[in-house]
Amino acid sequence: MEQVTSSNNGERLEVTVGGDEGSPRLDRVLAVLRPELSRSRLKALILAGSVTAKGTPIRDPAYHVAKGDTITIDVPEATPPEPKGEDIALDIVFEDEDIIVIDKPKGLVVHPAAGHETGTLVNALIAHCGASLSGIGGVRRPGIVHRLDKDTTGLMVVAKNDRAHQSLTAQFADHGRTGPMRRGYMAFIWGVPNRQRGTVNAPIDRHPFAREKMAVRDSGREAVTHWELQAAFNGRDGKPVASLLACQLETGRTHQIRVHMAALKHPCVGDLTYGADPTLAARLRLERQWLHAVRLGFDHPDSGAYVEYESTYPDDLAAALEQVRDWD
Repeated sequence: MEQVTSSNNGERLEVTVGGDEGSPRLDRVLAVLRPELSRSRLKALILAGSVTAKGTPIRDPAYHVAKGDTITIDVPEATPPEPKGEDIALDIVFEDEDIIVIDKPKGLVVHPAAGHETGTLVNALIAHCGASLSGIGGVRRPGIVHRLDKDTTGLMVVAKNDRAHQSLTAQFADHGRTGPMRRGYMAFIWGVPNRQRGTVNAPIDRHPFAREKMAVRDSGREAVTHWELQAAFNGRDGKPVASLLACQLETGRTHQIRVHMAALKHPCVGDLTYGADPTLAARLRLERQWLHAVRLGFDHPDSGAYVEYESTYPDDLAAALEQVRDWD
C-alpha cells in the first residue's frame, strides 16, 4: 500500500512492508517499494532523519523492518543541479588570476554530494570567484583538482581557469613521479612503528560491506604511501602510545593515508572509522582523525615556476599533540 501527499516543501511518501521484498534491511526494502528513488538518494534521506518507522526517525540504513510496518519518507523539494554560491569564509593562503590556495578547516565537504548539497567548499568558491569558475572541471566540481576528506584539514589548490585546470590535473595525475608535485601530510598515529621509515604499497577499493569506508583489497586501484617517523611518545605509564609521521603520497585514493595507517595496525589517532582507540581520542578531546595536509608544492600553471605552501596545525590537532608531549 502506498500513499503520497504533497506540500510546499516536497512530498511525504508512505509505504507498507509486505515482507516479500527480499531483505529486511530498511534501505533495500525502500529500494523495492520506491524504485524511483535511487539507493544513494534513499541512504541520504535515511541518514538525514527523513525516514520514519513506528513514529521514530530511523537513521540506520541496515535497520530491520517487519511485515506490516508503515514507513514514511519525507522527500524534500528538488534542488537545482548546479551548486550556488554561499557566503562561507575561506582561509586563503594565496590567490592570483589562475589559482587559489586555501587552508581547509575541519568539517568542510569539498563538493556537493548526496547528503551534502550545500555548505561545501564549491559553494564558497562560487561566491568568492564568481563566473570565472564556470565550466571548469564540471558543474558539480568547478575548479576542483583534488580533495581532502571532510574532517582532514590543510592545503588545497583550486583552478580558476581552463589552462590552470588542465595543468594542475596533469600534475596531480602524475603525483610527482616525473615532475615536482609534492603533497606532504602529517599523521598522528596510534602506537609506534618498528622502523624509522617505510612504504605502504597496497591497492584500495570500496569496503565490501561498509560502503562509506575504503579498504585494502586486491580488486582495488594502486595506492602508494611513503612515511617517515618524526617523533614517538610514551603515555603516563611510560609505554609507547603514539607517533607523528610525515607522509608523502605517490597516488591519490579516497582515504588513502587513513586506510594505509590502519593496514599497518597504526590508525590515525581519533579515526574511529578505521579502528583507532576511542579512549585515547576521548582523553585528547579529539573528535576527528589527526591528519593534516601540511605541505603542497607544484609548478604554477602560468609561469611554470615551482611554488610551495605550508600550513600550521589547527588548534585541536596542536592541543592533542601538546597533551601527549606533556605525558612524555
